[in-house]
Amino acid sequence: MTARLLLVRHGETVWHAENRYAGISDVALTERGFRQAEALAHWVKGREVNVVACSPLSRARLTARPAADALGLVPEVVEDLREVDFGWGEGRTIAEMEAEDPAAVRAFRADAEAGAFPGAEPPGAAAARAASALRGLAAAHQGRTVLVVAHNSLLRMALCALLGIPVGRYRQVFPRLDNAAVSEIEVAGERTALRSLNVPTGAVATSAAAAGAAPAGDASTGRGGESAP
Repeated sequence: MTARLLLVRHGETVWHAENRYAGISDVALTERGFRQAEALAHWVKGREVNVVACSPLSRARLTARPAADALGLVPEVVEDLREVDFGWGEGRTIAEMEAEDPAAVRAFRADAEAGAFPGAEPPGAAAARAASALRGLAAAHQGRTVLVVAHNSLLRMALCALLGIPVGRYRQVFPRLDNAAVSEIEVAGERTALRSLNVPTGAVATSAAAAGAAPAGDASTGRGGESAP
């Protein structure tokens, strides 16, 4: 049987304004991020959502909680839905890294897998663990709908793994996922279908871009609105 997974990036974090890479760092939500979580909760009301799952990082758990409360559910925390560890890039901006090692940033932009930041979790490994976690949720909840709250880079990598797209191209194929927006997939065993991508969940701005700034966090952005990582 097929499971329907609604993939959601957590709300805006305090590192958005500075465009810092937030991977395993437990970065707090902003006031807008909490409003985005409430908008997501309003969006799920009346929809047939049977399960809520989330990353263990607080920005994902706090985004998932209002939706789970609205549905009368307890979120299932899935360790393998945590964001990618960005190693050298963790907590830094593209500009800071480029000033220190422009060649490393060029390599990353050319191929995010082959040119992953020093000390980072390999994108292929991150994609595999995320895809396995999503397939596990689908197998456990066949015929049901699961709301999954996780992270920008991790979800984009997972989509590549599930849809047969080279992981090194995840930044080009999926430039970003907006905060609290929903992307829907259907999973049946090893088969995955993408039904929708980056659908807004309410009137609250779902990315810093919508508020007049470059989208960031867990993938903060680099220059010119470039989605990172």
